[in-house]
Amino acid sequence: MLGALLASGGSGWLLVEFALSVAGKMQAQDVLRGLRLPELDDLGQLFRSVPATALVGLGAFAAVVAYWFASRPKAVKPPCDLSRQSAEVEGLDGARRSVIGDSAQLLTHYYDDARTMYEVFRRGFNISENGPCLGFRKPKQPYQWLSYKEVSERAEALGSGLLQQGCKPSTEQFIGVFAQNRPEWIISELACYTYSMVVVPLYDTLGPGAIRYIVNTADISTVICDKPEKARVLLDHVERRETPGLSSIILMDPFEKDLRERGARCGVRIQAMRDVEECGRGSRHVPVPPRPEDLSIVCFTSGTTGNPKGAMLTHGNVVADFSGFLKVTESHWAPTCADVHISYLPLAHMFERMVQSVVYCHGGRIGFFQGDIRLLSDDMKALRPTIFPVVPRLLNRMYDKIFSQADTSLKRWMLEFAARRKKAEVRSGIIRNDSLWDKLFFNKIQVYEGYGQTECTAGCTFTTPGDWTSGHVGAPLPCNLIRLKDVEELNYFASKGEGEICVKGPNVFKGYLKDEEKTTEALDEEGWLHTGDIGKWLPNGTLKIIDRKKHIFKLAQGEYIAPEKIENIYIRSDPVAQIYVHGDSLQAFLVGIVVPDSEVMPGWAKKRGFDGAYAELCRNKEVQQAIMEDMVRLGKESGLHSFEQVKAIYIHSDMFSVQNGLLTPTLKAKRPELRDYFKRQIEELYSSISI
Repeated sequence: MLGALLASGGSGWLLVEFALSVAGKMQAQDVLRGLRLPELDDLGQLFRSVPATALVGLGAFAAVVAYWFASRPKAVKPPCDLSRQSAEVEGLDGARRSVIGDSAQLLTHYYDDARTMYEVFRRGFNISENGPCLGFRKPKQPYQWLSYKEVSERAEALGSGLLQQGCKPSTEQFIGVFAQNRPEWIISELACYTYSMVVVPLYDTLGPGAIRYIVNTADISTVICDKPEKARVLLDHVERRETPGLSSIILMDPFEKDLRERGARCGVRIQAMRDVEECGRGSRHVPVPPRPEDLSIVCFTSGTTGNPKGAMLTHGNVVADFSGFLKVTESHWAPTCADVHISYLPLAHMFERMVQSVVYCHGGRIGFFQGDIRLLSDDMKALRPTIFPVVPRLLNRMYDKIFSQADTSLKRWMLEFAARRKKAEVRSGIIRNDSLWDKLFFNKIQVYEGYGQTECTAGCTFTTPGDWTSGHVGAPLPCNLIRLKDVEELNYFASKGEGEICVKGPNVFKGYLKDEEKTTEALDEEGWLHTGDIGKWLPNGTLKIIDRKKHIFKLAQGEYIAPEKIENIYIRSDPVAQIYVHGDSLQAFLVGIVVPDSEVMPGWAKKRGFDGAYAELCRNKEVQQAIMEDMVRLGKESGLHSFEQVKAIYIHSDMFSVQNGLLTPTLKAKRPELRDYFKRQIEELYSSISI
């Protein structure tokens, strides 16, 4: 069964490492259990009564049994007592900390020579002995690699070029990076760190209004872009006098002369990145490395409403967070120069930034996808990564894809049987990739699961190696404390081990850029980050995510509803790919908008006697009713109250996406936009039901 290594949905996060295995096979005890060995006194008679050939067979069998006992898989030895994975801290209102590590102090760094992101890269440079660092590929070609030395020299040259053009080697100098994942993104970032400047990523999909807001809020005068199209978007704002401070655009890709001329007309200098690097080589500046407490990045979170918020993260924040991960896994997995990571999750998000930091710190390699998610599988075949980060939505799609390919009852039975055998072995703590079931189905997959958000850099909990149980997100990382706070309106109380998850430690951000109001909402006077997620402590000291404080509303009868909790249950229905649950204080019940899985739904419907193409099935009222009944069944099994179940659904054939404005860049539902987009359908659903 698929489990999880670092990622995030909603505000949660997940990363999967495809280097080791969560595998299993039928134990030899299963074969031997039915055998009864004779009494010792009868052994002579036994051997005298059988032919020589049988004796040879018995000898061979004995040798096999002896070999099995000598080489049988062993359970992973956990780094702590799995029945006590966190401990309560005295005097902090029930706050809990990790029990992993020798010191009672929260972890700030793992290596003494890697306390800033600049030092992290320098450490990897030295360890790798100038090995390959950043890789890229063109269609149907092998990966090409830049060495650590090439990356370092280009970063120093670019940084020197920026200083030559008026940028300051200071944490007050913000540099925008408006590009898709590629080597030049990392070179730009490292250029900033080499001279203590601050990176401000701009999303490909934030939209023009948000980009304008970020450029102005962060006082960005220089933006490094990948494509001319993005430069044109920025120039549109300048020409409308919406971003008066923007004066320089640096392009990674080639561009036409007319773009440079257009920039000159509105006072913006357009340059090629290679030209800025060449300028820097001619006037090299001595590096001005940052300190751990210095700002490294302002990561604007997209949010579901209003303007994005700029989370201010220091070098120490990032180092502390990935150091916590290294501490938890140090006895079972140590990154090396041989590790290869595929970069496809947006570099504008801290999850991807944190994973890459781990790789650089150990001299590993980063291979970038071609830029088209549809070609990711082809890129992975060419790169053969050992580390593959994934968010929950993608993991669910992978799971559905695997099981949907089992198109016969025999195939599905074999897959489910193999999954049960694997699960049985994993529950025993046996982690390997050489069993029969691995060779058939599960080769090279190991999964850890964690939880966190941008404001705590990436993660604040992580599953303990050896604990392969599901239903929780692990214990606190050694770099932070976690405390639960009462949420009275939802009947969650810390005295019962439930409440809003609050985080404190060196991985917690410093606040939102120029937004005191939002900062005060997120960080209390004692420095606790209030996540908005509802958690529950389990008896073994791990944390379970059970609800979400935000996006709650009352129904007409006064019952509180947390729609995301309901959606997370309904999404487990096989034919359902996406769901939006809607309700408001003027209505007594919930309705839903469902997007079926175009690959799974036709086969699911056919088994129930419905034929037709995907679009036709989406219009079929009987199919709609069957899907709703399956969702309600799951709701009952999960303990939903009657008022939490949808009473009607509308089937929509097109996926919610970033492109159509219904998902954020982190793939969260934009609830106000969904409500407005489906306003007519929602009104029709309410008018069709009388309760």
